[in-house]
Amino acid sequence: MQFRPHPRRHLMHAVACMVLALGLPVQAQTTAFPTKPVRIVVPFPPGGATDILARLLADKLAPALGKPVIVDNKAGSSGVLGTDIVAKSPADGHTLVLSLSNSLLTNQFLYARMPYEISRDLTLVYQIATGPVVLLVHPSIPANTAQELLKHVSAKKGKLSYGSWGIGSYAHLAGSHMSATQKAEMSHIPYKGEAAMIQDLLGGQLDMAYASALQAKPHIEAGKLKAIGVTGESRMATLPNVPTLREQGLTDEAYRVTGWLGIAVPSGTPPAVVRRIAAEVRAAVQLPDVRDRIAAMGFEVRDSSPEAFAAVYKKELPIWERLIKQSGATLE
Repeated sequence: MQFRPHPRRHLMHAVACMVLALGLPVQAQTTAFPTKPVRIVVPFPPGGATDILARLLADKLAPALGKPVIVDNKAGSSGVLGTDIVAKSPADGHTLVLSLSNSLLTNQFLYARMPYEISRDLTLVYQIATGPVVLLVHPSIPANTAQELLKHVSAKKGKLSYGSWGIGSYAHLAGSHMSATQKAEMSHIPYKGEAAMIQDLLGGQLDMAYASALQAKPHIEAGKLKAIGVTGESRMATLPNVPTLREQGLTDEAYRVTGWLGIAVPSGTPPAVVRRIAAEVRAAVQLPDVRDRIAAMGFEVRDSSPEAFAAVYKKELPIWERLIKQSGATLE
């Protein structure tokens, strides 16, 4: 009886022979990257910290990847619009999102409906930096430390106000937490941006607010605003003389958690491509000029990886969910 190869087996053997003849491993065909320009989607308007960082990284990544790296601003719905574009892009590593933690983490607890699901539609690649903020008060507030401020807001029940750069922002959630824990019944005043909030704080229309070091530092140095403390686990490099709130006894998770800047790609992107992007971003972020620029904006550079980023995300997810539920914040 003569043996006849199975047609499918014969076809697979033929393909293998062809690949070997051409000298092209099968694995190389599936992970070749990049093969065209890489697009970094920033889900916020031009000119902000996220946009500045994206353009800084694009300049460093282009020569490393051997292809042009384009920054594409797609602002709208607190970062949802641009992030959704990336979530629905081909999973080949050529479209990334560089965003704040709101569109990659907190928005899922603020919006009743989201066009994408983080765990299903996106893969976390690299946490570039954390974004601690500084708690500011108007000079008329008789408090210079965190403990003095807590006593003051408790004593002025229903009479004080705090600002934020938007509903559901860290400034809103942390202010709401302080108000709730001190039974202070402070009024929350949301703004469409940080600059307008700072102006009202300077003018005395607000009593306190959390703000970025970039916005706050000039007014602190001029004596026009008082810095009570900074969030996170360590002092800011750009404000080394301002103690953390944790150092001053405010150990609640609300004062220790921070927002962050990170990169994600569509789910299903080959692991080899994810690792390549993470490695190139890490190399770029570690460059002295990039580190200095990030620090000057008030961010703290992270040494990350896809695995480290995923671990941070898993740890912080329930914290943000609790803070949002406590504040009652919702977005449409």
